[in-house]
Amino acid sequence: MRKDVRILLVGEPKVGKTSLIMSLVSEEFPDVVPYRAEEITIPADVTPERVPTHIVDYSEAEQTDEQLFQEISKANVICIVYSVNNKKSIEKVTSHWIPLIIENTDKDSRVPLILVGNKSDLVEHSSMETILPIMNQFSEIETCVECSAKNLKNISELFYYAQKAVLHPTGPLYCPEKKDMKSLCVKALTRIFKVSDLDNDGVLNDNELNFFQRTCFNTPLEHQALEDVKNVVRRNLSNGVSDNGLTLKGFLFLHTLFIQRGRHETTWTVLRRFGYDDDLELNQDYLFPPLKVPPDCTTELNHNAYLFLQSVFDKHDKDRDCALSPEELSDLFDVFPYMPWGPDVNNTVCTNEQGWITYQGYLSQWTLTTYLDVQRCLEYFGYLGYSIIAEQESQASGITVTRDKKIDLQKKQTKRSVFRCNVFGDVGSGKSGFLQAFLGRNINHQKTIKEEHKSYYAISTTYVYGQEKYLLLHEVFPDFDYLSDSELTSDIVCLVYDVSNPYSFDYCAKVFKQYFMDSKIPCMMIAAKSDLPEVRQLYSCSPLEFCRRHKMPPPQSFTCNTAAAPCRDIYTKLTTMAMYPHARLRCMCTCNCCSFCLCQNFLNSELLQTVRAKLYAVVLRRFTIFSNVSSHPRQSLFHVILFLIVQLSLTSFLLPRHMSHADLKSSTFWLRASVGATMFAVLGFAMYRVLLKSR
Repeated sequence: MRKDVRILLVGEPKVGKTSLIMSLVSEEFPDVVPYRAEEITIPADVTPERVPTHIVDYSEAEQTDEQLFQEISKANVICIVYSVNNKKSIEKVTSHWIPLIIENTDKDSRVPLILVGNKSDLVEHSSMETILPIMNQFSEIETCVECSAKNLKNISELFYYAQKAVLHPTGPLYCPEKKDMKSLCVKALTRIFKVSDLDNDGVLNDNELNFFQRTCFNTPLEHQALEDVKNVVRRNLSNGVSDNGLTLKGFLFLHTLFIQRGRHETTWTVLRRFGYDDDLELNQDYLFPPLKVPPDCTTELNHNAYLFLQSVFDKHDKDRDCALSPEELSDLFDVFPYMPWGPDVNNTVCTNEQGWITYQGYLSQWTLTTYLDVQRCLEYFGYLGYSIIAEQESQASGITVTRDKKIDLQKKQTKRSVFRCNVFGDVGSGKSGFLQAFLGRNINHQKTIKEEHKSYYAISTTYVYGQEKYLLLHEVFPDFDYLSDSELTSDIVCLVYDVSNPYSFDYCAKVFKQYFMDSKIPCMMIAAKSDLPEVRQLYSCSPLEFCRRHKMPPPQSFTCNTAAAPCRDIYTKLTTMAMYPHARLRCMCTCNCCSFCLCQNFLNSELLQTVRAKLYAVVLRRFTIFSNVSSHPRQSLFHVILFLIVQLSLTSFLLPRHMSHADLKSSTFWLRASVGATMFAVLGFAMYRVLLKSR
């Protein structure tokens, strides 16, 4: 919506331009009329459209042609005033004023014109018969109003129509010659219909029409009013109503009817509610609402956004196979001005046996877009009508900006659900195979991927101690000297080398030493193509020794040369290391079934963390009291030793710790260790009480 409206009145001398302005302001005909009225500003709160309006007069006696041309270029709408009792002033409308205005305005930005027949109080007949041919000749003319400054007839209506011509112009919507809506208007209304068709059955039922009505006009339609609307369409269009719902043709017919009957503000209200500007293009403020993302923070979809995406998927998955066929995907993106997903997306996310994007893959791709390019995600959500369907202020309400990663490291915990893993490796080391294996594709499947459809990203879900997380793999181009900031910024680094190539490990070692040896980013070495005979790497030390020196987990064997889908355990390990970057993990079990995983889940529970904090606080408070009361040095020393015993016992039992299977000599190791530590603390405290009592 415009911030203000500028109305210019032009015409021959003595036709009553100044009188019209002064009659509007004073609500009475002036006794003395000057040559020209000063510019008048009408506040927004007294105008029907709630927009400030500037009214500008023109006087041939006081202004030059240059000043007139400047005013024409600044005007939003121009009223050409003629006298209904003066034929010469009517002739001048076509012979002088309209050509002059067209000549001094930009061809691409048409200024609407309103013909104003003043002094209607002096004649008994109407000038409309003379004016109608002129209106048909020039498409710039919005309407014609006959009025009287002396009798105050149609004065307010004149300026209301002038406002309306600017705020709700007919030109972009309707072609008078063809008596039909223009193609851009049809395209915009078609998108609005498809967004509003919540079940994608091709008709707007009563519930959808009511939702549409509330969205655009903040009021529902009564049942009888709905039936009246459908009856109007039935009488004029045979296929406008189907299954008691409004079809697309019926929807377009209704808006054509609104425009033809002079109610184009109704159509404009709908268009603007769905994000369109005066040129029937989606407004940039609608597509890209403000969203601040501080450095070292990432962007993720929140619960409301995932619910919206689920509803969009269900709406277009017509065969209910939990996958989108090419036709269904094309139908989903029909509300976009272009196809946003190329063939590379099918090699970025999970697909079914037919190569169609599954529900999980669909959500993964949206998660990837949000993480890598949140502005593009906001744009896509705008096309889908997120703010309308989800009844939110803007698309930004569907985005969560995570906290700074430095805070996560300090607190040793994170609430993020998307973790990025940059994959480094020399040419031919198996990086692409590692990415595709994450999507469940073995080497035979990977051979069918065309080079032009290759993707350097892969994203899917993994489960870490029962929590679903997204792992985003990014294959970094092996140009050692030109690594961008995004290629060096990640939650975990994966270094891939080919066990059958003696020169492959050297690249990984150099990348690690130059870029990651002194960083806090955890790294993991992947021994790819482990199905091939392993050869000695031509480096100063073996990969195992290299990892041991730099406190990295030992190299993880991996191959995608399998009959079935490759094993996914390695990806869960990567996600676990990304979630707990403060812990140096040698190995991680990911089965969620063994004693280790069960203990880990138990120790990570919020209840146990709360108990640990409270017990720790009680012990610390008691120790402080005992230390203050005790005056004997030996007794104070005994208190210190006892406190350390209790603290160690609580830490052993209640703090979460990450241990490898090499440390677990039996399946009950953790349970026995925890119980033993607790028993130690209890016995130590009992001994203290006995000694204290004996003294």
